[in-house]
Amino acid sequence: MLSSDINVLNQFLFGLVPYIAMTVMVVGSIIRYDREQYSWKTGSSQMLESKQLRRGSIPFHIGILAIFAGHFVGLLTPNVVWHALGVSAATKQLIAMGAGGVFGLICFYGMVILIKRRLTNARVRATGTRMDLAILLVLFAQLILGLGSIFVSVGHLDGQEMLKLMSWAQNIVTFDPTTAAASIASVHWIYKLHILLGMVIFVLFPFSRLVHMLSVPMKYIGRNYQVVRRR
Repeated sequence: MLSSDINVLNQFLFGLVPYIAMTVMVVGSIIRYDREQYSWKTGSSQMLESKQLRRGSIPFHIGILAIFAGHFVGLLTPNVVWHALGVSAATKQLIAMGAGGVFGLICFYGMVILIKRRLTNARVRATGTRMDLAILLVLFAQLILGLGSIFVSVGHLDGQEMLKLMSWAQNIVTFDPTTAAASIASVHWIYKLHILLGMVIFVLFPFSRLVHMLSVPMKYIGRNYQVVRRR
């Protein structure tokens, strides 16, 4: 493949695809909430089996929420802020590797249990959908890529690869796709694959149970008690 073709592909995948994926996620979620509100739920299978669900769900949610928060803060906080706090790129790299590794393993433990439960429990498997399993496997693959990238990061502890990823994310947010794609052109393929699979998750978001992440049950705090059964 010619250099010009590689540049065009890089610009498309990392400059244009993120906006396509986020548009599908936002528009698709709005349409689903407007037309199919009864499908806007987690689709919990706790009544069918609770022991394995509890063992897997708690570490899965702890791990994935911590990882999400780490990615959000780590990628979108400008580098000048880190410098002002006295955190160098190399130090931030080590923090990201350590925290990502710990919470990644916690999430991995939970996901293994949840996947095994969904594949081996006949009742759960019968009542679930293909999308339920598909989104779980995609998240699992994304987690494995993320954990694998830690080993790649060991080869460049100066934090330069991380700075390129930060530049990509921040330029995407500020609507500068050309600079974003250029900043990520030379990073290791595992980071690129990690980003692309993240875009796939954005696209699948409105068509899966992941939409429940957008529903914060604030009304439960102030609503009156509901009498389910009188004695």
